[in-house]
Amino acid sequence: MHVLVAGCGWLGTALARRLVERGDRVTGIRRDPGRAEALRALRVEPLAVDLAVRGAAARLPDVDAIVACQAAGADGALAYRAAYVEANRALLAAAARGGARAFVYTGSTGVFGQRDGSDVDEATPPAPASPGAEVLVEAEALVRGASTGTLRTAVVRLSGLYGPGRAGVLDRVRSGRLALGPGDDAWMNFCHRDDAIAFVLAALERGAPGAVYHGSDAEPARRRDVVSWISGRLGIPPPVSEAPAGGPSRRILSERTRAALDVTLAYPSFRDGLAPLLQGDG
Repeated sequence: MHVLVAGCGWLGTALARRLVERGDRVTGIRRDPGRAEALRALRVEPLAVDLAVRGAAARLPDVDAIVACQAAGADGALAYRAAYVEANRALLAAAARGGARAFVYTGSTGVFGQRDGSDVDEATPPAPASPGAEVLVEAEALVRGASTGTLRTAVVRLSGLYGPGRAGVLDRVRSGRLALGPGDDAWMNFCHRDDAIAFVLAALERGAPGAVYHGSDAEPARRRDVVSWISGRLGIPPPVSEAPAGGPSRRILSERTRAALDVTLAYPSFRDGLAPLLQGDG
């Protein structure tokens, strides 16, 4: 199978490597030509293109499947629209033209802005709490609406990504930016990179047309529990802050997704995933 991976950053590159390992032909997209060329060492065919630029679709190859995991270059609605609406529009146009059979967009659980600690699953309506989140909801609708008799599209909402080379939550606790204090009963949600890849590949292979899936682990955790556990493993006192903690508080549930896609988590909780990273933490 020839798969186009749009957005070969931290997650996309790991996904492309996994596809190559299992025998697929992979074309990887990066905006910067120099960074794109580096993909060749991974046996990934490089393609340098800005998907938000007019005419980008015409530069894309005909493939069997597309994974859209591009990231915005900045915060804000304009940058989000370029990365998640305009870029996906170009990718979907290329998919329709080239006869692709499957399209998976790695969205975000950021479409849920709840602050009341409620449970949200795949059937919960999005509740965007910012202009950027509203764009994410628009991007989901665009992708889901493009599912046809020949092209099967799906959205995999990922939460709290971490893994080798990306464990910022450790630095946030170490620096005190993530601390005990007002609001530390808020829920946090995580997904290890390897499990995120498993969710995406499962959706690519057997996702239902127009479906939405949740790529999240099995144990949402209170902020206070995350801070206490990490500081204990780091051997430091838990940081404390009097500043009220902002941000959403909701439990992202993924049971339906795991059952529908037959995904078994390698790292069911943040503890399982962070423990191996902490062994090499200096």
